[in-house]
Amino acid sequence: MRATVITEPGGPDVLSWREVPDPVPSTGEVLVEVAATAVNRADVMQRLGSYPPPPGAPEYPGLECAGRIVALGPGTAETGWRAGDEVCALLSGGGYAERVAVPAGQLLRVPSGLDAVEAAALPEAACTVWSTVFMAGGLRSGETLLVHGGGSGIGTFAIQLAKARGARVLTTAGSPEKLARCAELGADVGINYRAEDFVKRVREETGGAGADVILDIMGGGYLDRNLRSLNVDGRLIIIGLMGGRTAEIDLGRMLVKRQSVQALTLRSRPAAEKAAIVAGVAEHVWPLVEKGAVRPIVDRRMPLPQAAEAHRVMESSAHVGKIVLTR
Repeated sequence: MRATVITEPGGPDVLSWREVPDPVPSTGEVLVEVAATAVNRADVMQRLGSYPPPPGAPEYPGLECAGRIVALGPGTAETGWRAGDEVCALLSGGGYAERVAVPAGQLLRVPSGLDAVEAAALPEAACTVWSTVFMAGGLRSGETLLVHGGGSGIGTFAIQLAKARGARVLTTAGSPEKLARCAELGADVGINYRAEDFVKRVREETGGAGADVILDIMGGGYLDRNLRSLNVDGRLIIIGLMGGRTAEIDLGRMLVKRQSVQALTLRSRPAAEKAAIVAGVAEHVWPLVEKGAVRPIVDRRMPLPQAAEAHRVMESSAHVGKIVLTR
C-alpha cells in the first residue's frame, strides 16, 4: 500500500507519499481501507519529532479515519463487525495511509446522513471532548464552559456538544471571522484573545463567578489566567501545550476555591480505556450527530498525497474546523 512517511523530523516537506508494507491486523483488530483521514495538531508535532507514536502504533501520522472494513483479525468474530461495514475509527497512528489496522473497540459506525469525508473529521474530536469535558470535567446542563481555540477542530466540536447538552459556552479565538463562525455553532460569548483580556471578559460574562469548566490547549502560558477565570469548584482540563510546559500558580487560591486541574491525553491511553471512551461517544454523542445537533466542521478537503500542504494550512491557523485528507 501507500502511506505518508515522515522521512526525518522537520517541516512539511519531510512528508513523503510512498510504498510501504501492508498492515496485518493482530488479535482484536480489523483492517480498514481508508477513504479519508483528518489532520490534527498532534500530527504536526509528530512530524517535528516532538510527539512520537506510542509503542506498537503505526509510524505514519493520522489519529482518525473513515472507510470500510476489508478483513477481520483473530478474535474479532464476536464483536459484531463484518467485512464491508462502513466505519470511522479512533487511531493511535496510521491514518495517512491506504489501509490501517484498528482495534475493534475503537470503531464507530458512520453516522447516518454523513459521508466518509465528514465522518473522518469526527472520531478524534468527539472522543477528546467527551473524555475531557464530560467524563473528566463533569460538565452539566446549566454550567458554563470556556473553550480556548474555538475555531479548531476540537473547539468547534466542543462548542456544539456543550450547547446540545445544555451548557452555556464562552470561547476565545484570534479573529472576528473565527468568532463569528463560533457564534454560528452556538457559542454564547466570543472573546478575541488578541484584543481582549479573557479573564476580565469571563468574569464579566459570569457575574464575577467564572467558568465551571475550561478546555485549554495552551498549557503553561495560560495556567494562571485560567485559574483566575475559574469558578468555585471549577475544573481546568489541559489538553495542549502550545503556550508552554511550565508555570507558577497560586495554590492558596486553588484551595480556597476548591479548583482542580487535570492534564489529559488520548493517544497514549490503553486500548481498554479508549474502547470505553468510544462506547461513551457511541451512546451519548452519536445520537446528537445523527439528529444534526452536532456536526463535523470541514474547512477543506485535500488529496492524501498533499499532506505537506495540509500541514502548512494547519500551522498557519487559517482554517476553521477540520482539514480532511481524501483518497
